[in-house]
Amino acid sequence: MKPRKLVIAAGGTGGHMFPAQALAEEMLRRGWQVSLSTDARGARYAGAFPDAVTREVVRAATPARGGLRGKLTAPLLIARGVWDTWRAMRRDRPAVVAGFGGYPAVPAMSAAKMLGIPTLIHEQNGVPGRVNRLFAPRVDIVACSVEPTVLPSGATAEHTGNPVRGSVFAMAGADYDLARSDTRNVLVIGGSQGAAILSRVVPAALAALPDELRARLKVAHQARGEDETRVREAYAAASIEADVRSFFDDVPQRLADCHLVISRAGASSVADIAVVGRPSILIPYALATDDHQAANARGLVQAGAALMIREDALDSGGLSTEIAAILGDPTRAASMAEAARNASRPDAVQRLADLVERMSKGTAT
Repeated sequence: MKPRKLVIAAGGTGGHMFPAQALAEEMLRRGWQVSLSTDARGARYAGAFPDAVTREVVRAATPARGGLRGKLTAPLLIARGVWDTWRAMRRDRPAVVAGFGGYPAVPAMSAAKMLGIPTLIHEQNGVPGRVNRLFAPRVDIVACSVEPTVLPSGATAEHTGNPVRGSVFAMAGADYDLARSDTRNVLVIGGSQGAAILSRVVPAALAALPDELRARLKVAHQARGEDETRVREAYAAASIEADVRSFFDDVPQRLADCHLVISRAGASSVADIAVVGRPSILIPYALATDDHQAANARGLVQAGAALMIREDALDSGGLSTEIAAILGDPTRAASMAEAARNASRPDAVQRLADLVERMSKGTAT
């Protein structure tokens, strides 16, 4: 018997791709056939997907980029993508189509609706992006990561949590014992947008720590390529041991090894921090659409697992004080780590996969 097919439609950013990858891994384990529908840019971000996931590269574009020409040509490219995807789905009809956001998801989601195929959206953020906001009232179910999520009228929602990749899940609940550690390991991750401010403020904040605490630091700092040399030199000048790179391909292990995370509040970063269970200081990206990163951070803050500092309030002196208060108090740090674990949804991928299977049988609502 031919396995049921899931089409995952996602744009080319980590926030969309990481939970999409987690669902793909789980559905393959359950014996499904999985295909990723994305554009050429998205396909470049899909290298970590299992080899068994087929890539269907579609025409898509965003009207938000490329000036006047981009605004005029984007609808035409998307329309061509919808037509191509509609024909492909007629030949090989999927059981379910799951959208994870981004304009590259539009062709597959549109074609599925035209063909009457069950559809769901997974929304990673507390406030949906443009594409998910458009489709939310039109799909069968919106699977939400954050509770509450602000959705358009008419949307049917189910709270599943934000799936994490298998490599993150393997570190779930890793031991945390600051009191018995000789070092104080700090992980700084900024995501693909807005990390420059962390590269400016964090090294100075760590350099301003009391001598005894600063001498015990080991820092892993993800910085933009153009900032790498400057950040590395700032740590060296403060005699702080630091590993500075533009990209870490082992973030799950670094999360497990660290005692404090300083991070943006992207949906996947927040989910990863919670599942591993680490104290965090979260700095939401000020230009994030509808301030969705602040909404992402709110759950961990309310749980007592994280501090949130707005960009307009971020300075090295204040940040240094907050870092010292956490790393200098093992009891508080352990309490924050436990609160993060308690706030996590490590079963999010199973919940989302169960939803897909129920939809394929017509029993999801």
